[in-house]
Amino acid sequence: MNLAMNLAGRLARLPREARDTLFLLAVVACCIAPLAAHIPPWASAMAATLLAWRGWLAGSGRPLPARWVMAVLLVLAVLLTLVSHRTIVGRDAGVTLIVMLLALKTLELRARRDAMVVFFLGFFTLLANFFFSQSLPTAAAMLVALLGLLTALVNAHMPVGRPPLALAMRTAGRMALLGAPIMVLLFVLFPRMAPLWGMPADKPGARSGLSGQMRIGSMASLVLDDSVALRVRFDTPGGEPPPPGQLYFRGPVLTAFDGRDWFALSQPEAQAIAWARPSPAQLRVQGPPLRYELTLEPHQRPWLLTLDAAKAAPALPPGQWAQMSPELQWNASRPVTGVLRYRAESHLRFTHGPLRRTPEMRAYVQLPAGLNPRTLALARQMQADRQLAGGGAQALVDAALQRLRSGGYHYTLDPGVYEGEHTADEFWFDRKEGFCEHIASAFVVLMRAMDVPARIVTGYQGGELNAIDGYWTVRQSDAHAWTEVWMEGRGWVRVDPTGAVSPGRIGQLQRLQAPRGVFGTAVGAVVSPMLLQDLRAVWEAVNNGWNQWVLNYTQGRQLDLLRALGLQSPGWQDLVRLMGLLVCAAAVMGLGWALWERRRQDPWQRLLQQARQRLARAGLPLPPHLPPRSMAAQARARLGPSAEDAAQWLLRLEQARYAPRPAAALPRLRRELARLRWPPAQSRGTDTP
Repeated sequence: MNLAMNLAGRLARLPREARDTLFLLAVVACCIAPLAAHIPPWASAMAATLLAWRGWLAGSGRPLPARWVMAVLLVLAVLLTLVSHRTIVGRDAGVTLIVMLLALKTLELRARRDAMVVFFLGFFTLLANFFFSQSLPTAAAMLVALLGLLTALVNAHMPVGRPPLALAMRTAGRMALLGAPIMVLLFVLFPRMAPLWGMPADKPGARSGLSGQMRIGSMASLVLDDSVALRVRFDTPGGEPPPPGQLYFRGPVLTAFDGRDWFALSQPEAQAIAWARPSPAQLRVQGPPLRYELTLEPHQRPWLLTLDAAKAAPALPPGQWAQMSPELQWNASRPVTGVLRYRAESHLRFTHGPLRRTPEMRAYVQLPAGLNPRTLALARQMQADRQLAGGGAQALVDAALQRLRSGGYHYTLDPGVYEGEHTADEFWFDRKEGFCEHIASAFVVLMRAMDVPARIVTGYQGGELNAIDGYWTVRQSDAHAWTEVWMEGRGWVRVDPTGAVSPGRIGQLQRLQAPRGVFGTAVGAVVSPMLLQDLRAVWEAVNNGWNQWVLNYTQGRQLDLLRALGLQSPGWQDLVRLMGLLVCAAAVMGLGWALWERRRQDPWQRLLQQARQRLARAGLPLPPHLPPRSMAAQARARLGPSAEDAAQWLLRLEQARYAPRPAAALPRLRRELARLRWPPAQSRGTDTP
């Protein structure tokens, strides 16, 4: 507390120039700080050093560095940018240079022109933050930085005295509020013209919970990630979701296995294991489709998550299209680098795949040679059972599931590290515990060992309802791995062996909770867990609203707005016309506001302005800063005796200004002004004093 008070006292004693410079440096630091994660470390360190150096110069009153020093630093920044990015163009290199130019320009604050350049670069840096993230926290941080820049800009236009920064901040706040309606109108009505409207994304940045490769034990770590993967709004009464056992959001399908890693057939590693083609989709659906709207968080892959199974392509924004793979996975035409909202429909009752065994099925029974001998022996034992052998693939699946239910197997986040190469043997006979990928992998190995085609499907299972906004929320911790087994006459059949080990995982959407750390335990002891859940629900509802109404405000939603206003077939021309009408209406409202403000003007100032205009018509234009006494002296000197009445009136006007009751004399002065005789303009000069 004392330190803060001492610091405030020191700042108050600084000269105005030093105070304003330090405030501007703090604002510049707020603009640059969010970019530290996206620019090279040397750039962040160099920018921080330059700002600290400039702050020390301002606080100590020392002169700014010579221009040759600035030139050397600029050349060094450009060379380091070239080394880091191999270019000086593009998003990443351009942002790095902007940050360097802004930091270097603070060391050249010698004139008002230099300050204007700093402000310009500061506003550009604010926009650069949205190149990397358009999230709500980023927008809130940039709003604070924007108010700081506006405050510094307003303060720079107060050259006289030492106005408090609070006054400049209030003025900046009013400016921002007055400009907000115009910003909203431009956002809502300015035509979206893809692809110009999109934010550049030439470098992957977000992380994904799913991959075309799965290592045994890798998916268990996802339960530690509680971030949102996708949100769904179902077109059902009340937005009710399907039963928990049908909430499977399909992702990559993994077929090739090298003993520890599973790969999708589209991955290059899969071809090194065994060349194969996926079996044809042959999707057959029953019953009416379930329609829903899905908002997918960026994951830098082309995968589109849909409920099993979507026959029709999801409705993507203009400029994008989707294609279904033979494994029923939908892929977009380009990676999902930003929040993507699309509509889809799925049939929860479906069958797919060939009904008769085809040559492509060989890929789904292949196993690496020499691995998991005990699992292979178990498979031979089960095949030797006449009862099981007579029941076909379904009997073998049921027997494996029964072994999982009654064999003492456990569903856990911490099964230990499967270090050996016989991962299926470790699960079936040694550890008997694991997460969903351990269970699914061991199950598929056992099925393949019995010559039953099987594969792993990854995606998300379950979710939870956000009671605030009514969206079904699926998190990264809902990442799941299940299996598909091919059966004669039925095709591919979903089998989730995790449900046999932990029925609550599938039926009741029960999630394993990661152990709390010290901080989480301390917070949980003080704050009610229900309160924390409610706060999280509110925050996620607000963030989802930002995604839905700001980031996903597309041309289609603009046209929907025009349809709501009564237009039958709206186009961008209608948007332009509507925006023009609103601009005209805003201009009329601004004119009315100006007239109203004029009427609210100080009546004393109005009388003085009228007198100044009369003198100008008489041939004596005067600058607006002159007080009445100086105006009277100028009138006597330039216009002679004919201006004596006007001079006396000006002196009485000045006396009224400082009278105990100034308003009492104004009506009389107003009447005198109306009767006052002014010198004729023809006989007077027009030189300006």
